[in-house]
Amino acid sequence: MVKQLKSDYKLADITPQQMAMLDYSVKLTERPGDMILEDVERLKDAGFNDRAILDINQIVAYFAYVNRVADGLGVELEDFWEKK
Repeated sequence: MVKQLKSDYKLADITPQQMAMLDYSVKLTERPGDMILEDVERLKDAGFNDRAILDINQIVAYFAYVNRVADGLGVELEDFWEKK
């Protein structure tokens, strides 16, 4: 499952709710300026309530923020983060 998610989550054997969450997360990460109300509505249609949507949004945004801070300061990854 992890390999599927890492290579192409759209081909992974996951629930429609999980797919909606990942679609939202990828779009927010890669194209934040393209986010529209319908993106949130898709999460609601998939069964997420407002609190869960806020949690998803904040987690994705937090990781984007931390990565940009680290990249901007030239922070080197610890050895355990290196790809094997």
